[in-house]
Amino acid sequence: GVRAPGINDELVDYYLSRHDDLYRAQLAALQAARAEVTKLVDSAMEVMVMRELAQPKTAYVLKRGEYDQRGDAVEPGTPDFLPPFPAGAPRNRLGLARWLTDAQHPLLARVTVNRLWQSFFGLGLVKTTEDFGSQADRAEYPALLDWLAAEFIRTGWDVKGLVRTLVTSHTYRQRSFGGAELMAEDPENRLLARGPRYRLPAEMIRDHALAVSGLLVEKVGGPPVFTYDLPESFKPAPAGKGEQLYRRSLYTFWRRNGPAPVLEAFDVPKRVVCVVKRDTTNTPLHAFVLLNGPQFVEAARVLAESLHRSAAGRREDIAAAAHLRLLGRAAGDAERAILTRLYDEQLNWYRSRPEEAEAYLKIGDTPRDVTLPAPEIAAATTLVNTLMNHDGFVVKR
Repeated sequence: GVRAPGINDELVDYYLSRHDDLYRAQLAALQAARAEVTKLVDSAMEVMVMRELAQPKTAYVLKRGEYDQRGDAVEPGTPDFLPPFPAGAPRNRLGLARWLTDAQHPLLARVTVNRLWQSFFGLGLVKTTEDFGSQADRAEYPALLDWLAAEFIRTGWDVKGLVRTLVTSHTYRQRSFGGAELMAEDPENRLLARGPRYRLPAEMIRDHALAVSGLLVEKVGGPPVFTYDLPESFKPAPAGKGEQLYRRSLYTFWRRNGPAPVLEAFDVPKRVVCVVKRDTTNTPLHAFVLLNGPQFVEAARVLAESLHRSAAGRREDIAAAAHLRLLGRAAGDAERAILTRLYDEQLNWYRSRPEEAEAYLKIGDTPRDVTLPAPEIAAATTLVNTLMNHDGFVVKR
């Protein structure tokens, strides 16, 4: 109610908050209700939505590109050499989307098919995946590109169906190596005389290491996570804990102009501009990351522990199983001999330096199995980590 004149508000509030049980109970209920409302509002995901202006702004031809030197006014339109704009379609992004996805449009289906081809074969049928204009490379097999685009449209833009067509084709399932003369004359495999062979993207390399070790968390969705790599960034951020460290690389926190250093080492581009085709380099930095990166060393140690348990510590079985798991094929006699010798050398070294073995096995957030002998696990970890540096681990064949 209304307080009488002359009543000291501070004294009244003090009395109510200290001696009036009913007031305190109702105040607590009110504060809880307000906190619930605030929690509900704060937890709601806000997404920016763009909307066309009721009266679009007039655009002009700018003389020499200078914004204050306006020429003729122009309206939204499409190039005359491409199909006409759909009748009745609005001259905005919705109309543009309908124009692009029209069954008679020759561009979108070809571009999409070419990008999918590049993702499986390393190079597109049109080598300049990012450019289908007058300066682009000509398609090596235009009839094949046209057929795939037509099938893509006919099946209702069925991406899974297109992927199935590509990966079940005879071209894709060929051996990745040809004769010496063919490899020399056609190093980029433009003749499609052999199967694809190219280094995996950075994200796949990291995810591959996590998957073979059993550390990969296959949870779908959620906010970005901070991995071991972020503390090494030019803008350091603390590494996460638990499952955050083992999510797919898709969820790794990424600044626009500063991706995670380990991914950047394997040619992940910055997001300052759109990049359709990544560059692929081959530098000693790759070996440095694979042999020393905490994510890879930890994955190697976890896999080494698993192999040691399943093989009951038998070095030959550990070497054979590691080779099969990491490279996807059984080791030959010479390879098994080399791996066994590597294991023995590392085991002798770590037995003479137990403190080095303990320090090596502490890398990573996942605690090691203390019931297993440290020198043997350290030796097996080195063996696994060495195989991770083999090109068979990072190259698709």
